[in-house]
Amino acid sequence: MAKVCFLLADNYEDSEMVNPYNAVKEAGHQAEIIGLEKGIELKGKKGASYTSDVSIDQVNADEYDAVVIPGGAAPEALRVSDKVIEFVKQMNKQGKVIAGICHGPQVMISADILKGKNTTCFIGVRDDVKNAGANFLDQEVVVDGNIITSRTPKDEPAFIREILNKL
Repeated sequence: MAKVCFLLADNYEDSEMVNPYNAVKEAGHQAEIIGLEKGIELKGKKGASYTSDVSIDQVNADEYDAVVIPGGAAPEALRVSDKVIEFVKQMNKQGKVIAGICHGPQVMISADILKGKNTTCFIGVRDDVKNAGANFLDQEVVVDGNIITSRTPKDEPAFIREILNKL
């Protein structure tokens, strides 16, 4: 089974973390939460709460098969970390699954991995995705190679389906 990490910081969109996380675990895969620090409680915008299993300082892309980046305000906090950006770059270099929903692609933009890719995201990030060299598609889920993107919580079923298909 696969080892999947979730990049998480405070103010994530609750369902975009809860539903993929539960689905990955229910499918028998290992799920680990990577935060900017280890052992920190990370709160969603609507009351969900998780504790980071490990710090971004403690991880290596070689250890994981996939990374999921939930949306909300969390990607903005994550993308300013050089270690988060380097981790995502390494995951991409190794061809591993990188899945982002809503604002999640902001981390991919900062990692400079979207150029020439078909992608989708929350409409408010659309221009940023285009400026990063991606082809924006207004679809519930877009899969381009190892990269999976979705727009909003209503697209979670398709997002989760494609993550599980790749695993």
